[in-house]
Amino acid sequence: MLDIAALRAEFPILSRKVNGRPLVYLDNGASAQKPQVVIDAVTRAYSEEYANVHRGLHYLSNLATEKYESVRGIVARFLGAAHEDEIVFTSGATEGVNLVSYAWAAPRMQPGDEIVLSLLEHHANIVPWHFLRERQGVVLRWVEPSPDGSLDPQAVIDAIGPRTRLVAVTHLSNVTGTVVDVKAICAAAAAQGVPVLVDGSQGAVHLPVDVREIGCDFYVITGHKLYGPNGSGAIFIRRDRQAEMRPFLGGGDMIDTVTREKVTYAAPPMKFEAGTPGIVQTIGLGVALDWMMGKGVANLAAHEAALAAHAGARLAARDWVEVQGTAPGKAAIFSFTLRGPAHAHDISTVLDKRGIAVRAGTHCAMPLMDFFGKTATCRASFAAYNTLDEVDALIDALEFCRELFA
Repeated sequence: MLDIAALRAEFPILSRKVNGRPLVYLDNGASAQKPQVVIDAVTRAYSEEYANVHRGLHYLSNLATEKYESVRGIVARFLGAAHEDEIVFTSGATEGVNLVSYAWAAPRMQPGDEIVLSLLEHHANIVPWHFLRERQGVVLRWVEPSPDGSLDPQAVIDAIGPRTRLVAVTHLSNVTGTVVDVKAICAAAAAQGVPVLVDGSQGAVHLPVDVREIGCDFYVITGHKLYGPNGSGAIFIRRDRQAEMRPFLGGGDMIDTVTREKVTYAAPPMKFEAGTPGIVQTIGLGVALDWMMGKGVANLAAHEAALAAHAGARLAARDWVEVQGTAPGKAAIFSFTLRGPAHAHDISTVLDKRGIAVRAGTHCAMPLMDFFGKTATCRASFAAYNTLDEVDALIDALEFCRELFA
């Protein structure tokens, strides 16, 4: 059982006011706030422990290397990976998807080969595949959700054909909060010899994750949504898939030997990590994941489920609010518009004046916005530190908007 008041006290920014009102931060789908333990770890890494990693024999380099490399094991434990060397550090989920696109997919894709995608995808899990469509003639096969925003796993499975070379699908929609049954998709795809990349940018935040149970080949996460620093992230890559991949970036650390005539590469995961990495950001990510596991990922998920139930019920009781995505079991992410003339940006501005931070726009998901027939929505996305009272504050503010724009 979480003590939410005590948990909130660990986030210094939550005590501040915005426009003279207590901050109600509901933009967690874009980026989460950081607990003091992460802030302290980042400060300490810069002020007391900083040096480049892997390259030095002096005390600070050894210390930084030890702290940096220890995060690989933390991420492996967080994701349920069997081996630490299946974890590759990235700057975030976007780099992780691009890594797979360039290092695994591009060398083996021929014109007419297919990648199966859903309309729930974030642009980060769309644009890299468009690169392959533009450059190599790859075909993108799209699977639409139901009107309530749910994604039938069988529809994804049925889209797999003889030319399918990859399925790339989100674990949890950043727009609708829809939870996708990626385990069923992975099992069916594996039976046909088709790898699956799962975008866990939101799933790893709101759900316990076990990549072995899911059965995916690739799973990407981004640190700044997981209460860690921006510029941090990781991707789980199964060992057999690593062996099929060429290097992504070239430079220091990812090599074994370099001569005038040739270069040989380091073994994975270093093969995919070129140059000076985000040392401090990665250290901060490890602390953030330790913080989440210390609280109990299942406990955090249960609290967010209560928030989702309360918010869903209160929004559903107002017929002048149109929620995009009402699938059962959805996470605490709500995209919505108000019936009438109010634009999403206007609503967001009014809410901000009342200290409530939400996001307005297309949420990097234009194909899904087109599916819902919207040019923009407001999105209230909740985190472990949000409260039922903050749900009610959002509803009160929307009531005010309704009157203001009537």
